[in-house]
Amino acid sequence: MRILLDECVDRRLGREITGHSVASVAEKGWVGIANGELLRRAAAEFDVLVTVDRNLPFQQHLPKYSIAVVLIEAKSNRLADLIPQVAKLLDTLPQVQPGVVTRVGG
Repeated sequence: MRILLDECVDRRLGREITGHSVASVAEKGWVGIANGELLRRAAAEFDVLVTVDRNLPFQQHLPKYSIAVVLIEAKSNRLADLIPQVAKLLDTLPQVQPGVVTRVGG
């Protein structure tokens, strides 16, 4: 799968997500882009957006975007808090659906 790490996710997490093509918002040069525009751009190039932004599902009408969203629910967005969720993330990826938020962790 082609995975995009949201701006609020430490890009170093990408090294832990094995077996997939992972890029970050920063690597794409999309830092500071509003969520709606980010989702539009991401949907053209990626299968999944990984975020820790718990407000995203309430701020955007996700069914209109052809990208799945995985929301990692961790204590914080620090790498040390995200890494323990990677196994759950990898297990979840085969079931994600475009336009739907799938939550992992918590």
